[in-house]
Amino acid sequence: MELEGVVNMRDAGGLPTFDGATIQPRRLLRSDNLQDLSPTDVRTVVEVLGVSDIVDLRSDTEVSTEGPGPLWHVESLTHHHHSLFGEGRGITAEQALAVPDSSNRPVRDATFWSEHYLGYLATRPDSISAALDVVSRSHGATVVHCAAGKDRTGTVVALALDAAGVPHDAIIEDYALSAERIERIIARLMPRKLYGAALKAQSVADQAPRPETMKTILDTVQSEFGGAAGWLREQGWQDSDVDRLRHRLTS
Repeated sequence: MELEGVVNMRDAGGLPTFDGATIQPRRLLRSDNLQDLSPTDVRTVVEVLGVSDIVDLRSDTEVSTEGPGPLWHVESLTHHHHSLFGEGRGITAEQALAVPDSSNRPVRDATFWSEHYLGYLATRPDSISAALDVVSRSHGATVVHCAAGKDRTGTVVALALDAAGVPHDAIIEDYALSAERIERIIARLMPRKLYGAALKAQSVADQAPRPETMKTILDTVQSEFGGAAGWLREQGWQDSDVDRLRHRLTS
C-alpha cells in the first residue's frame, strides 16, 4: 500500500483461515508512524480505506515528542492510545525500538526479538487486549501502528490474525514482509529527533524482522494458552468476545 507519508502500511485482507474463510479487506491495517501523512493520504485513509479507528501503540514519550499528526484533526476518526510499555517513567528511543545502549550491544538475533515481543504480552496484556477489542468493535477499518510498524504492531496484528484462525505460516509470512522495507523504515525514522541517535547504535539488518521470531511467538502462545484466543480468555475475554473479533475480521 503506497501512501506518501508512510513506508510500511499494508492491509491484512486476503489472508486465509483454517475454516475456509478469508480476512476481509479494510478491516485491519498495520502501519508505521502516521505523523507524515499528506492531505491526499488523509483523504485516502478516510474515504478510500474507510478507516474509523486508529490504535497507537507508541509510548507516552513518543506521542508527546512527536505531537499530534494530521489524522487527529479528522472528526470521523476515533483514536485509541494503548502503549506496550509501562508508563509512569520516561521511555527512551532505545527502549521503544529495542536498540542496545552504547555500552552493551549484543547481537539482536531472533531469540532476542522473540523474548522482547513476549515481554509485551507479559507487561502490557491490558493494552494488547484493549487494542484487539477496538478491532473487534470498529465499524470501519482499524489501523494499528507504532513507530516502525514491525515489532509492537507485528505482535498485536499477529495475535488478531491467530485469534481469527489464520494459519501460522501465513501470519509469519505477513510479519516478515516488513523486512523488505526495513531500509526505508529506518531511513524515515533516522532524521527524527527521538529516534535518530538511537538507530545509529546498530545496523539496519539487526532491525529486520525474521520469520523465526514470529514462529517462536506463535508457538509459545499456542503451547501456553492454546493460541491467541486462549490468551485473550486469560485476559477476561468471553467466547462471545473472541467470536466478535473473528466475525469482524472475516465477515
